[in-house]
Amino acid sequence: MSLSSRLETRLQSNADDAGPVRGTSSTGRILMIWLAANLVVTTLLTGTLFVPDVAYPLVIGLIVAGTVLGAGVLVTIGAIGTRTGLPTMALTRGPFGIRGSLLAVAANVVILMGWSWVQAMLAGIALNFLVATLTGFSSPVLFAVLCQTIVVILAIFGHAGVARVEPWFAAAILALAAYIFIVSFTTYAPADFASLAAPTEPFYTPGLAFDVVLATAISWTVLSADFNRFARSPRRGVIGSGIGYTLSTVIAMTLGATAIGYVALQGLEVIPFDPVTIIEPFGAPLAVAIFLSVMATNTMVVYGMVTSVVNALPAKRVRFLPTALVLGVISVIGATFFGLLDQFTTFLVTISALFAPVFAIMIVDYYVIRRGRYGADILSARGGSFWYTGGVNVWAVLSWVVGATSAYVWAYVWPLPFGATVPAFILTFVVYLLVSLPRRSAEPFGPAVHLADAVDEASGSEPEPGPRRAAKRA
Repeated sequence: MSLSSRLETRLQSNADDAGPVRGTSSTGRILMIWLAANLVVTTLLTGTLFVPDVAYPLVIGLIVAGTVLGAGVLVTIGAIGTRTGLPTMALTRGPFGIRGSLLAVAANVVILMGWSWVQAMLAGIALNFLVATLTGFSSPVLFAVLCQTIVVILAIFGHAGVARVEPWFAAAILALAAYIFIVSFTTYAPADFASLAAPTEPFYTPGLAFDVVLATAISWTVLSADFNRFARSPRRGVIGSGIGYTLSTVIAMTLGATAIGYVALQGLEVIPFDPVTIIEPFGAPLAVAIFLSVMATNTMVVYGMVTSVVNALPAKRVRFLPTALVLGVISVIGATFFGLLDQFTTFLVTISALFAPVFAIMIVDYYVIRRGRYGADILSARGGSFWYTGGVNVWAVLSWVVGATSAYVWAYVWPLPFGATVPAFILTFVVYLLVSLPRRSAEPFGPAVHLADAVDEASGSEPEPGPRRAAKRA
C-alpha cells in the first residue's frame, strides 16, 4: 500500500461519521463541551455590534432573553440526537427525506464555509496586530491566508489534538473576560455605561439586536445533536447544553458589549466587530488569546464542514482527504474576502433565515408526526418510510421555502420591530404541522428506539458505547 493510500485509510477511519452512537457523557461533561464551544471570539465580537446603538442595560437584557429562547431550540434538537444517536445533518433525513436532506447539508456547508472565512480573517487581524506592533509590517490579508492554511492542515491531520486543547483556550478567554470586566467597572461606574449616547442614526434597533442574538443560537443548533448524542441520557444532554450554552453566550456577548462600551467611554473610535478596536485598550495578551482561540475553533469548523460532505448520504461515503483538500483551497481563497466582516449582520440573518425553518420542521416531524420515534430505515440509502417521493419530502421542502422567504421579507422588506426569526419559526412550524398531520395516524406508537441498538440488533452484536468519538468531538 502506498503512503497516500495509508494516509487516506487512516484519515477515513478517524473521521466522524453519521452513524448512530450510544452516548456515555455526564451532565458536567456536556456542560463543559458547550461552555468551551461558545466562549469564542466571534461570540464576543457579536456583543460589540449593539453598543452604543442600543442602551447598555437593554442590550444585556436582550442578550439574556435571546440566548435563553435560542437555547430552547438548541436543546430540543440536541435531545433528538441523544435519543437516536445521530448528528444533526443525518437527522434532517427524517423530515426532508434521504435525498431531500442534501438541501440542509448544502446550506450547512455554505454557512460553515462563511464562518471559516470570518474566523480566518479575525485570526489574521489579530496576528497582524502583533506583528505590526513588533516589526511595523502589516498585511491582514496575507496573515489571514497564512492562518487559514494552517487551519486546513490542522483540520486534516490534527483536529483531535486541537479538540482536546480547545477548552484551555476557552479558559483563557474566561480569564480575560474577568480582567476586562474588572478594568471596565473599576474605571467607570455602571451608570456611565448606561448613559452612553446612541448615534444620530443608529444601525441597530432592539429588535435587530435580539434577532442577531437568537440567530447566534440558531447557528450553533446545527451542531447540537452532534454534541448531545454523546450524552448518557436526554435529560443530561438538555441540562448540560442548556446551562453551558446559555452561560458561555451571555458571558461572551456581555463581555463584547462591555469592552466596546469601555472603548466609547475612553473617547476612542468605536468600530464594531473589529478585534483591534478592543485589543488596543486592553493590550497584546488579548490579541494572543484571540488568535489562539479563533485558530482552534476554526480548525473544528473546517473539520465539521468536511465531515458534513463526507457523510452527506448513507452508504455513499465520500473520500475524506480529497474533500478536505478541495474545501480547504476554497476556504483559503475565501479568507481574502475581508468585505464579509462588514456584512456580518447579514450573514447571521441569512443563517437564521435558512435554519430556523429547518429546525421548526425537524421538531414537528420528530416530536409530533413521528411521535418521538425514528426507525432504522433512516440509515438506509433508499427505500423505507424516509424515502417519500424519490427520496424527497416535497411538503417539508415547500414549508422550508415558505419559512425562509418570510424570514427574508420580515428582515429586509417589511422589518418587524421584534425581528424575523421567531415569526418565521412559528410560521414554518404551523405550516409543516398542518400539511403533515394527515400522516401522523399512520406512524407507529411506542417507546423511542435508540438507533445504535437497532443497528446492533440487526447485526447480532452487543451494543457499544462511543467514548472515543465523544472525546474526539469534545
